[in-house]
Amino acid sequence: MISAIIFSGCGKVDTSGETHNLQENKPQKLYIADLADAWDTILNNSTKAFIGGHPIDETFLSMIGAKYGDNVIEEIASYANYDTPDIWYEMTGKSIHVLWYDYCQNTGIQQYSFDNTFVLDKEINGDLVMDFTGDLSFADGVATTVYMDHQVNGITDCFSKKLLEEMQSADILMVNNEFSYTNRGTALEGKAYTFRGDPSRVELLDTLGVDVVSVANNHVFDYGEVGLLDTLDTLRAAGMPFTGAGVNLEEAQKPVYFIAGGKKIAICAGTQIERTLNFTQEATGISPGVLKCLHPEIFCEEIRQAKANSDYVIVIPHWGTEGNANYGEDQVVLAKKFVEAGADVIIGGHTHCLQAVEYMDDVPIFYSLGNYWFSITGTMPDDYDTGIAQIRIKEDGSIDSYFYPCRFSSGVTSLLNSEDSAYSNIIDSLNSLSESAQIDKMGHITKKQ
Repeated sequence: MISAIIFSGCGKVDTSGETHNLQENKPQKLYIADLADAWDTILNNSTKAFIGGHPIDETFLSMIGAKYGDNVIEEIASYANYDTPDIWYEMTGKSIHVLWYDYCQNTGIQQYSFDNTFVLDKEINGDLVMDFTGDLSFADGVATTVYMDHQVNGITDCFSKKLLEEMQSADILMVNNEFSYTNRGTALEGKAYTFRGDPSRVELLDTLGVDVVSVANNHVFDYGEVGLLDTLDTLRAAGMPFTGAGVNLEEAQKPVYFIAGGKKIAICAGTQIERTLNFTQEATGISPGVLKCLHPEIFCEEIRQAKANSDYVIVIPHWGTEGNANYGEDQVVLAKKFVEAGADVIIGGHTHCLQAVEYMDDVPIFYSLGNYWFSITGTMPDDYDTGIAQIRIKEDGSIDSYFYPCRFSSGVTSLLNSEDSAYSNIIDSLNSLSESAQIDKMGHITKKQ
């Protein structure tokens, strides 16, 4: 059945074929005669983008109709813009990727991988809020861990009340797990700093509100292959999602997917480090290791696949030069490749200090969040600036970015008050380093004009 095009709202068609709207441009709509016509229209007119690349069929549409009403199917069919899938979310509260996930769950169809996909069991009211931090370590023998072990309330005494509330209230909180969970293995010979913590300390992640960790870094392999495998086993046993390393390359390059607020978010992690040394083993088809992105072809393919299977892709690279507040050209080159592959946000780490926030096209790039709660020796480190990168996915699908300054001092990381001079100093410093982004007094990040 061929459907005729009509126009909604106040539009009218003149002899030139142009649509003139008296109030605002309204989307074109198709005339849909009945439910059968709706099915035919969707199945025959849909582009790959409109259906998220999924092989939808009559059974899928039947499920949508049964759950949301046949009128919803007819409204979706009348949507004449078949280049974007927005109408699915507008009509059902779920993106096409989430609807396909539901369909595959209900039918047991084998055309979908549920691996590394986590559905948040909380209702999202308003923005979906994701917080990201820099390096976190529970390594034995270092000053921060020793300090924690002497506190009445343990790890919760190592963060200010306001910061702890922020971490625990985020819909998704991600940290960089900068050590291995193991009591076995031998420290890598010749490596200056090696970190491991007792596997029981993995429970601290849940206490802090952590939902996912990156293990794509240059310390997860500090105690060799056995230390890495113990780390992965420990995280699995604790039910803690991770990305960026694995028992082989297949596992190492798997994103973590979250379904929340009707949207599907992919998180991909890879490490550029080490660039000249080779202490940290790279995952291969048959051996465990981290996913390296110094040569980013494999990592970029992961990003592309994640983009095809989700609504948003957050890329977490471990990159840059330690102690350098200025991001390097090597980071810019990699960032460009990540953006081209489909990254919606890039949040980096490794440098142990804050680096600037920039925009590449419309993609926000936090070049480095530095240390978050981390020390390398038995001596308490000097105070340092740090912070939380916050990504908010709004109900209209747009992304807002924020940076909340924090300060580490004497074993405790604190969220700074916007009225504090230290808060303003961090914002001013980051703004002075940035060519394209501006952080306002409330932490909101926008493009410089």
